[in-house]
This record gives sequence, C-alpha cells and structure tokens, in this order.
Amino acid sequence: MSSSKYIGFDTLTLHGGQRPDPTTGARATPIYQTTSFVFQETTHAASLFDLGRSGHVYSRISNPTVAVLEERVAALEGGVGGIATASGMAAIHLAITTLMGQGSHIVSSHALYGGTHNLLTFTLPRFGIETTFVDPCDPAAFRAAIQPNTRLLYAETIGNPRGEVLDIPAVANIAHAHGLPLLLDATLTTPWLLRPFDHGADLIVHSLTKFIGGHGIAIGGMVVDSGRFDWEQSGRFPTLTEPYAGFENMDFAEDFGPSAFLIRGRREGLRDFGAALSPTNAFHFLQGLETLPLRMQRHVENARRIIAFLCENAAVAHVNSPEIPDHPDHALAQRLLPRGCGSVFSFELKGGLEAGRKFIESLQLFSHLANVGDAKSLVIHPASTTHARMGAEALQQAGITEGLVRLSVGLEDAEDLIADLSRALYRSQK
Repeated sequence: MSSSKYIGFDTLTLHGGQRPDPTTGARATPIYQTTSFVFQETTHAASLFDLGRSGHVYSRISNPTVAVLEERVAALEGGVGGIATASGMAAIHLAITTLMGQGSHIVSSHALYGGTHNLLTFTLPRFGIETTFVDPCDPAAFRAAIQPNTRLLYAETIGNPRGEVLDIPAVANIAHAHGLPLLLDATLTTPWLLRPFDHGADLIVHSLTKFIGGHGIAIGGMVVDSGRFDWEQSGRFPTLTEPYAGFENMDFAEDFGPSAFLIRGRREGLRDFGAALSPTNAFHFLQGLETLPLRMQRHVENARRIIAFLCENAAVAHVNSPEIPDHPDHALAQRLLPRGCGSVFSFELKGGLEAGRKFIESLQLFSHLANVGDAKSLVIHPASTTHARMGAEALQQAGITEGLVRLSVGLEDAEDLIADLSRALYRSQK
C-alpha cells in the first residue's frame, strides 16, 4: 500500500506503509524478528550491498517491520522518508553526525530536554562540534549567533519544560538565508498537533518513546527528512556532496537527490554507530500510531482543564503554558498549533524546593518518573533530575527554578487528576 494514495491523517496512522501480509493475510504488520535476510544468489547479494537494488541485508541497516514505521511517520510528517533509531537521543546524534564533523558549529535554542543540552554542551565538543545557545523566543538571536562554521540551527517545537513556542517560519527563513538547515525536535507536538515541514523546517527528530508510542513500553527515535533542502546549493555539507571513500566514493547528493541525507545517514550512521531500532519496538510504535489522533485529543483536553485549575490555585505562583491568553507565545501558538499545545507543561509552586518535594510525594495518580507522553499522568522536578547537569547558569538561562514542577497529563478522568493535584497542592503548603 502506497501512503501517497491517502491524504487523511487518521487514515495514514492506520494504513501508511503497509498492506495485509501477502503470504499469510495477517492484517497487523508482522514482526520480522531476524538479524539478516537470505540472498537469492551472489549477484543479488552484490547488488544489495552496492545499492543497485532495494532490499534488506541486515536488521541494523533496515528491516521490514521497521521500514513500515519509517514510511508511516514520514507520511504523517509530509517528508520523503525517515530513519528509525534506538532512541530519540540516537536520532539527534545521527542527524548531527551525518551533517558535520570537527570544526562545525550549531546554533541551538536553550529551551531543551536536559539530555540534549548535555549532548551539545559536554559530549559533542569532545569531537570538535561546538554549540551557541540562544533564546528561542527571539528569532534574531539565531541570526546573530551564526558563524562562518555554523552548519545547523536546532530547536524544539515546544521547549521542555517551560513551553516556549518556536516561531518556525521566522527561524527557518533565517536558516535558509544563510544556506543552513533547520532541525527540530517535534516530540512534544507530534504530527497531529504540528507538521514543522509545513512551516519551513528541513529535518525533524522524534523520541518515539513518548506520545507516538504512548504507553511507556518501548524506546525508539526517528529522523525525518523533508527532502527540500538543497545540499549542493548550500555548499556547506561535504558529507553529502563530495565522494565518500567509506562507500565506493559515492556522491550522495548527485546519486540520490532529495534522499541524499537519508541514504548517507542509513549507510553510514546506522552502519557505523549501530543505534538501530528493534523490530519488536517498531511493532509497538505502530500500534501506538493507530490511536495517536484519539490520544492526542484527550491529552490536550485534559491538559487544558488542569491548566485552568492550576491557574486558580493559591499554591501555584505561575503556570508555563502557551494555552494561557497572557502567555507571551499565546498568539504564535494559536497560529502554529490550532489543535492545542500538547499536555507537557510546567508550573511554579510557592515554597520552592521543599514545597515541590511535598507536592510530588503526596500525589497518587501522577507517577513520579523520568518520561513524558505516557497514557498515564506523570510528574517530575526538572532542576534535580532531567536538567540537573545543566549547571546553575544554564538553569537560570532556561528559567528552570527549584520550585518548577513538570507535568505530563495522561488520559485519566480529568476530575480524578484534579482531585489528586488538589490534595497534593494543599499538603505542599503545610
């Protein structure tokens, strides 16, 4: 089944990239739990290895179950294709290393998941890749930070954990004016809330672990390519436009055009770094995708009710959500995110760290753990956990205080969630 036949989002979540198994008639995508695939004969093997024909060789590079997931997510985002990885962090790493190496520079929003901030701040500099962090609410800051060796602009569609909304068209225009691609982490929005390619982004990463999986049972990631960025015209990406000795001196842009990034990322990134997604986890994510529209609608509805409750509670100093009319990004959110801003947001609790501890330990329905996007509601204290390694200055820059609490609102009855929060907020002030 070709995804291109179907234009409805809900239809694509169920049918994109797959048809009933031709051998058995199985309606669900089979789990091809195998490491490798038998060749028909020696010439068939050789042609697969030199990309003379399509097919599967080894599941680190590609797998039929994983391929359905890649096609489906790419179709939902409006991209030319995708590469599934072992985690969201693996997807970010693959995207960056496919594009650049020693001496390269990234301009990034400072409103990031703590693990991403750690990668950019501490890990990549060891390999000669530096990052300048800027305010995501100020597109001009991206322009001002661009250097001669800049190769990428990076941000999250909605910042974690304070909910800053990126002006994607403005930042994309700045990137393209300098011959640079814009890479966005769209984990918190999913393609149901926002399709970044429609607004000028070039590459997208997802932590499939979160809303796309939806049930906290599997870890995985995805890189999706719009296929629109002109690597040759830019002249800044020799990994894609010059012969690669590691693969028969192939010029990926010349040979594969809009798929150049994806082919290089798969044939080098998955081959050499090895962060491949397992077929079983791909199966779990396909099941999650089938209910994504229904779940996201409920996530948004529940989050809106809880935000309204928190805004009126005396124990809460401030709620960080672009759903609120007086939020500085409210108008932008209404334009880019008409269906809502998702269900991950934070709020400032009166009483600081001690109040936060009492609050979290008093909750019963909200699970205290390091994840978002689960069907169950989740809570965490970012400054001491997910963002703890950022350091005092970086935390201050990102607006992450000791009294900040992050919620990921699930699919429970909103009345039960509000009752749980109400009890915990009361106890936090004692």
